[in-house]
Amino acid sequence: MSDFRAIADRVEIEALRGEFTDAVMLRDYDRIALLFTPDGAWRMPNIPVELEGREPIRAWGRRVPDFVDFLVQNTHPGVIRIDGDTASGRAYVSEVGRGRDGRGGLNYAI
Repeated sequence: MSDFRAIADRVEIEALRGEFTDAVMLRDYDRIALLFTPDGAWRMPNIPVELEGREPIRAWGRRVPDFVDFLVQNTHPGVIRIDGDTASGRAYVSEVGRGRDGRGGLNYAI
């Protein structure tokens, strides 16, 4: 892979982080699900929740308004590993919000 291709891949992956946060803020869980590969996983170890595949991600989103009053999310860079045509990575998420039960604050990795 050329250096240019590796740089372009990293830029595209970084753009996914922005798309993810934008979709979460808009509570557009159909869009969030489409940001993951069909076998992709969304892991939130502090809750703890692990969602594998697009439909479980959509289903989670449909339940969010039942237990989250509001949130503001920021996604922070983590690692990106590129191996040929395959990539994996991790980002860190900070959320300030309030649950319907009155609790506030969430942090997790995706």
